[in-house]
Amino acid sequence: MRINKIAASIITLGMAASPFAYATNGMNMEGYGPVSTAMGGASMAYDNGSAAMMNNPATIGLMPNGSRLDVAVGVMGPKVKSEAGGATADSSGDAYYMPALGYLRKDGPMAYGFGVFAQGGMGTEYGSNSFMSAGSGNEVRSEVGVGRALVPLAYDVNEQLAVGGSVDFVWASMDLKMVMPGAQFLDMAGSFGGSQTLGSVGNTMMTAFGGAVGTGFINGANPVNWGYFDFSNGDKFSGKAKGNGFAAKIGFTYKLNSQVTIGGTYHSKTSLSDLEADGAKVSFNANLDDGMLGGGAASGTYTAMTIPVTGKISVKNFQWPETYGMGVAYQANDQLLVVADYKRIGWKAVMKDFKMTFVADGTQANPLAAGFAGTTLDATLYQNWKDQDVIMLGAAYKATQELTLRAGLQTSGNPVPDAYLNALFPAIVKDQYTLGGGYMFNAASSFDMSVTIVPEVSATNPNTGVTSKMSQTNYQLLYSYRF
Repeated sequence: MRINKIAASIITLGMAASPFAYATNGMNMEGYGPVSTAMGGASMAYDNGSAAMMNNPATIGLMPNGSRLDVAVGVMGPKVKSEAGGATADSSGDAYYMPALGYLRKDGPMAYGFGVFAQGGMGTEYGSNSFMSAGSGNEVRSEVGVGRALVPLAYDVNEQLAVGGSVDFVWASMDLKMVMPGAQFLDMAGSFGGSQTLGSVGNTMMTAFGGAVGTGFINGANPVNWGYFDFSNGDKFSGKAKGNGFAAKIGFTYKLNSQVTIGGTYHSKTSLSDLEADGAKVSFNANLDDGMLGGGAASGTYTAMTIPVTGKISVKNFQWPETYGMGVAYQANDQLLVVADYKRIGWKAVMKDFKMTFVADGTQANPLAAGFAGTTLDATLYQNWKDQDVIMLGAAYKATQELTLRAGLQTSGNPVPDAYLNALFPAIVKDQYTLGGGYMFNAASSFDMSVTIVPEVSATNPNTGVTSKMSQTNYQLLYSYRF
């Protein structure tokens, strides 16, 4: 009964808290839990507490008999800047907070538990007067958040080998306020002869748009100044478009001898439903014929006017990738632990395209949008991310009986091709430096923390001319109680 009450509290509190983050392995965080994060994110082959649920679930079998409750919070501090043609825009999205809670119990060869963790995501915010707004006067922002509620189980097969796994309930949410300059929007429209360099738009909404151009209501020579995708609720705890599903993990640890342990894990690709939101809006700023606006004949003179179309948005097949990880832990002596991990994240299979389908409401409040009632717009932004190799190195030094000091580094490739880099989603981090420590107040209570420093990195999309720059400082704090 006590375990059930703890589980209910953890899941309720965790799902109510914001899962938004600015992640550093693509959309993944650089590490889970301050113990591993302080050592470069390495976590595959030693006891790192309830964060093992997110790392290698078999390592919960390395904890001593008893129970522990972990309460953690992460603070992500990105600094993101976009530049183009001499103009500069700073993202105001510079602080994201993520809780994590976990309970573990070890009874003889069996270890089990449950917890809630933020998986990762991305987020940027640009003002309505920045060049990112493309003259539309609209706010530009993105927030992607993914979280998990996990049930892990591990079993000591013998004194050397432990195996483990977890079943994960996964939820995801997204806010998006994205402006497309008219030239980019038309380039994505094959029906207007676009080359579709960065993506595509089509279906019956574009047919209706083409019909308005054909009648002369919309200027055929210069039809659209900008397009705007808008689904955002401004809620700090959850995005407007939501979906959920499941995933799983398996792993092992093996003690080669008293000093060396190896470990490995496999995380499955998620099976998330489409992220859906009612009350979304797709707007066009089009050049409309003045005469026809007044109910008369075409005049050949035009006025730029915004056509706001309301409806339902679906982000199609947004998934988290499968991941392989291997690592080793070397306990040199009672004071020094050295760890090293390798991880491969399969972004290629899940980030080929970013696809949205917008279905317009059957009745439109704005008369200008009446011709688009009931139509559908399919929009695809090409991504073509690459799989990512991540190397993590770290060490822990027990300075006193109470105090442990930790440090590490992490290096990885940038999974985002320059040709498809979107300034709203600049997941381009490569190298990170980490440090932290832990303090045992007594046999029951301890506190751990980590700091991750990400040097500035930049990349330029040759198709848009926009350069994205970012650096980041992250913190994780953990209080643990053993009983």
